[in-house]
Amino acid sequence: MIKPLVAIVGRPNVGKSTFFNKIAGKRISIVENTPGVTRDRIYADADWCGHYFTMVDTGGIEINSQDQMWMHIKKQAELAVDLADVILFMVDGKTGIMPDDYDVASFLRKSNKPIVLVVNKVDNQKNQNFYDFYSLSLGEPIPISAENSLNLGDLLDEIVKHFPEKTQTEEEENAIKIAVVGKPNAGKSSLVNCILGFERVIVSDIAGTTRDAIDTPFEVDGQKYRIVDTAGIRRKSKVTEDVEYYSVVRAIDAIRRADVVAIVIDATEQITEQDIKICGLVHESGKPSLIVINKWDAVEKDTFTINKYNAVLKEELKFMDYFKTLYISALTGQRTNKVLNRLKEVYDNASQRISTGLLNEVMQDAMSINEPPTHKGKKLKVYYTTQTATNPPTFVLFVNDEAVMHFSYKRYLENSLRKAFDFSGTPIRLRTRNRNSGEF
Repeated sequence: MIKPLVAIVGRPNVGKSTFFNKIAGKRISIVENTPGVTRDRIYADADWCGHYFTMVDTGGIEINSQDQMWMHIKKQAELAVDLADVILFMVDGKTGIMPDDYDVASFLRKSNKPIVLVVNKVDNQKNQNFYDFYSLSLGEPIPISAENSLNLGDLLDEIVKHFPEKTQTEEEENAIKIAVVGKPNAGKSSLVNCILGFERVIVSDIAGTTRDAIDTPFEVDGQKYRIVDTAGIRRKSKVTEDVEYYSVVRAIDAIRRADVVAIVIDATEQITEQDIKICGLVHESGKPSLIVINKWDAVEKDTFTINKYNAVLKEELKFMDYFKTLYISALTGQRTNKVLNRLKEVYDNASQRISTGLLNEVMQDAMSINEPPTHKGKKLKVYYTTQTATNPPTFVLFVNDEAVMHFSYKRYLENSLRKAFDFSGTPIRLRTRNRNSGEF
């Protein structure tokens, strides 16, 4: 099931990014007391009392501004609202209600989405401005202080009340959702056409032809799929048209909605900084993926060309050294018949569940070869391990003291799991819990 999306919107400088960072648990958005600092939406996963969701931070909305920057920020926020399941409308309790708040409220009402009105910067119960916000006609305002973490629990309780129930049909749940992402003109649409066997998506040499994500259901050998061809993800410095911003965000949203991702790279350009960033987006989202090196027919080759290219990938993609590759030509059809099977393989790898007994046997063997570390005279003890989730495979290690677990040893244990089980093409998550913490 796709995590609900919560969009945080409001006029500039009401504390949206401060709230976003507080809930995300880390400093993700830039927080600065200057309007317009957050220009593009930033995503982060969060959970509250077992409810998992994705937040998206947006720039402040200036509804009536004709300035190019503010118009761009407005369009970014509009798309966030369009994609959101719940809208958190934030206003400033210190400055009180402003004319722009009414404009934003009017804009949000047209979305017909659940709206939670939150009054930030309310540090005491005697705030004289608080009751003015009832005039926005968006229900009961919830007072908080994001900076001081006041009343955040009540706000989160209200947000999760609005999460949609599971509405997927059985057919949709059984369909594997594939996102096809990459830089513009890497050959994504051509690859989609090869997979589908007919020209469903417009193919052009002009970068940026595909503006929106296009969902296409199909079935192969009894397995249902839904493929999404996305617009190319461009570098921010090269995104000049507003429509391109929409394309970037829809691509990111397609990754969020996907079960597995095909990352298409143009072989004639080697791997670029933007390719690496796209791989990073997929990795951080926890999605299994296949790196599809397209236009292989246009590369001058010898016996070692693929080995050389793989060596470059290993160097540039150290953060996702589990990657799997396939070298194809969407133009000639070379090896395109293998793409779907490889995607299914990495999806299956991400979906596998390891029995607790076998899992602990592997971990004990790993720890007997390389003993757990000692920190300040205290030795790490791993009592047992269990798998708590799939897609991505997630494992919890119950230990005597989380502080003693060094990242390098956790990395060693992850590699031990990868040697024992085929997790190629998928990230895996290792988390530690103190055995008596009661967190699990």
